[in-house]
Amino acid sequence: MRGGKQTLVCFRTVHSSNVGNHLKKNFVIKRLSFLLIIFITFSGFGQSIDEPFSQKKMKQDLAVFKEIRQKVNSGLYKYRTKEQIDSIYNWAENEIENLITYREFYNLIITLTDFEGSSHNGTSIPDKKWENLRKEKSGYFPLPIKWIDEKWVVNFKNGEIPLGAEIISVNDIPMSNLITELGKYYTTDGINLTGKRLGIRSHFPRYFRLKYGLQNDFKIVYSKHNSNKNEEITLKSVSYAKYYSNFKKIHSLPIDRIYYTTLKENQKYSFKQIDSLSGILKIHSFGMGNEASEEHIKYTKFLDSVFTKINKSNLKNLIVDVRQNGGGDDPNDLITYSYLTQRKFQENKKAWISFEKIPLLKYYNIGIPKFIRPLVVGKYNKELQEIFPLEKNGKYYQDENSDDHKIRLPNEKAFNGKIYLLISPAVGSAGSLFASMVAGNKNTTVIGEETTGGYYGHNGHTPLEYKLPKSKIVTQFSIVNLEQDVPEKANQFYNRGIIPDIEINQTYDDFLSNKDTQLNYILNLITSE
Repeated sequence: MRGGKQTLVCFRTVHSSNVGNHLKKNFVIKRLSFLLIIFITFSGFGQSIDEPFSQKKMKQDLAVFKEIRQKVNSGLYKYRTKEQIDSIYNWAENEIENLITYREFYNLIITLTDFEGSSHNGTSIPDKKWENLRKEKSGYFPLPIKWIDEKWVVNFKNGEIPLGAEIISVNDIPMSNLITELGKYYTTDGINLTGKRLGIRSHFPRYFRLKYGLQNDFKIVYSKHNSNKNEEITLKSVSYAKYYSNFKKIHSLPIDRIYYTTLKENQKYSFKQIDSLSGILKIHSFGMGNEASEEHIKYTKFLDSVFTKINKSNLKNLIVDVRQNGGGDDPNDLITYSYLTQRKFQENKKAWISFEKIPLLKYYNIGIPKFIRPLVVGKYNKELQEIFPLEKNGKYYQDENSDDHKIRLPNEKAFNGKIYLLISPAVGSAGSLFASMVAGNKNTTVIGEETTGGYYGHNGHTPLEYKLPKSKIVTQFSIVNLEQDVPEKANQFYNRGIIPDIEINQTYDDFLSNKDTQLNYILNLITSE
C-alpha cells in the first residue's frame, strides 16, 4: 500500500499427509507469490510515470479538465476559436483509445494546456512522481544545447561532440520535429515560438524523457561548424542529476547566468552612464513587492535618483534592458514606465474573469477537506466580486473604480530622449506589460528577439490551481483576461509576443567568445547616429 506500513502475512499449516502437505505447500507458494506481486504493485503504485493508467480514468479526468477550462479559465478562447477548442478536445477524446500509460495521458493534457496559448498556464505531475524522475539513474540526454544562428548547437565543452556543433537529429528524429514536439512543455502567449526555445535549452533531456520515455543511449547526428559533413555518434544516457550537473557548467554561463539565478535584491536592477550622452538601465525583475514592501520603496528611490542623474547629465540616449525580466509585482512596472513616457496611461484598458464564484471546488487544489472549502473560499469570492463587479454576457469586468484603470501621469523627471528597448524570449507577464508600453512609445526602438509575453494583452494576475481526481495531475492558470494600454502598431500581432523593430540574435562567433551581440549592436548604432 502506498505510504503505508508493510504487512507481515503468516500461514499455519497442519501436517496430515504427504499429499496434503504437498498440496498445501504448493498453495502457500502460489499464495505468497500472488501476495508478493500485489505488494510490489501497490508499494510502487502511483510513483512511475511509465506505469499503465486505465483509459476509463483517462476519460474521466479529461472530462473534468475540459469542464475546468470551460467554467474557470477566461483565456480559453483568447487565441483560439470555439471551433478550434472543440476540435482539439474531440481529438483528445479519440486519442485516449491509443494510450496506455500515465505518461502518455500526461502528454495529452499538456498538449491541451499548451494549445490555449498562455505563458501562465502550467500542468504538472504529482510531486512524488517528480521526485522519482529526479532519482532516475539513466535515460537522459547528456548534453546542454542552445539556439544559435537558426540551429541547435552543443553548449558544453569537453563532451564527445565539439562545442558549437549543430545537432541534426537524435535517435533518428530530426531536431525540427523534436522542437515541435517538445515545445508544448513550455507554454507561451498566443502562438509565440521563441519562448519555447528558452525551456528547451534548459530542459531538453527532461522534455525528451517525458515525450519518449527513458533511453538507454542516444544516436546523435551532428555537424561541426562550417562543415558540410554529417557525423554520427552514440552516447550513453545519463542520470537526471548528471544532466543538470552538466547544465551548471554550460559554455554560455558567463552571459546567460542571470537567466538561471535566484536574484538577490541588489541584482534585480542597475544603472550605468556609458558616456556623456548615453546610459543603460537594467531591470531584470519587477519582483520587489507592492507599495507596502521595503524593497519596493528602495526601488522607487533608486528610480528617482537615476532619473535625477539622467536629467542633470542631459543624456540623449537610454538603453532599457529587460531581457531577463519574467515579471513580478505591481506597481513596479507602472512606476518604471512613468519615467519613460510623456502620456497619461493606465495598467489596462479592460480586465475580466469568467465566473462570479470559484467553480468546481471539489477539484480546487487547496489541501483542505472538500466539505469546508466553500467556507474558506467565501472571503476570496467576495474580494473577486468587489474587483470584478460588472456582469456582461457571463463575463465579470472591473469597473471605473478599479486601481488597474486609474489614470496615471508621467513622472516630472520622465526621460524624453531616445529609448532603445532590449528584449528577449524571457520577457513575460509584468515584464512584457512594461515592455509593451515602452515599445508603444514613438521615441522607442525595440531591439532583440520576440518576447514570450504578448504585446496587446495576456492572462495574468490571479492564479488558480486544480487537481484532476484520478491522475492527480495539477493544472494552474491565471484567471484575469487583460487588454493592455498600448497603441496599435502595424508590426505587432494579437497572438504573438512583442516583435522587435530590429531583430538581433547572438551570432555564432559571439556565442563562442561569450559576447553580447545585442548590446554591442545598440552601442554601435548610437555611435553611428
